[in-house]
Amino acid sequence: MRSRQDRVMTPITNAERRRILVVDDEPDMTLLFKMALESDPLYDVYTFNDPVVALSNFKAGLYDLVMLDIKMPEMDGFDLYQEMKKIDSKAKICFLTASEMYYEEFRKEAYSSLDKDLFIRKPIENEELLNKINKMISSPD
Repeated sequence: MRSRQDRVMTPITNAERRRILVVDDEPDMTLLFKMALESDPLYDVYTFNDPVVALSNFKAGLYDLVMLDIKMPEMDGFDLYQEMKKIDSKAKICFLTASEMYYEEFRKEAYSSLDKDLFIRKPIENEELLNKINKMISSPD
C-alpha cells in the first residue's frame, strides 16, 4: 500500500480504493468518520444510521472494513456483527464505542475472543483513526 503522502500526490486508481462501511445511530458521528476517512483519497466511505437498514444492504465482499457502533437502538453492534458474519464470514469488522464500561462488560461476557485492537474509542483524533484503519485494512485475515 502506498504511503498517505504518495496517495495525496498521485491519483488513486479504482482498484486501489478501499471501501469502508460505518454504522452508527448518530448522524453527526457517521458524518465525522466519513469526513475524516475520506481525507485520505484511498477511502470511499458508506454510512448508515440504522443497523437494520445497514444489514439489509450488506453484501459479501463489498467492503474492505466495517465499523460498527456498539450501542445502537433496535440492534446493537455485536448483534449486527453476528448477522454480518453469517453473510460474509471473512468480513473485517471493528467496533466503535464511547462507553468504556459498556464495552468492557460486554466484551468480557460474550466477546472475549475479539482482539481489543478491534475496538475504537470515540472521540478519536483523525490521524489516529487513519492509522488504526490503515493497520486494520492492511492486516492479514
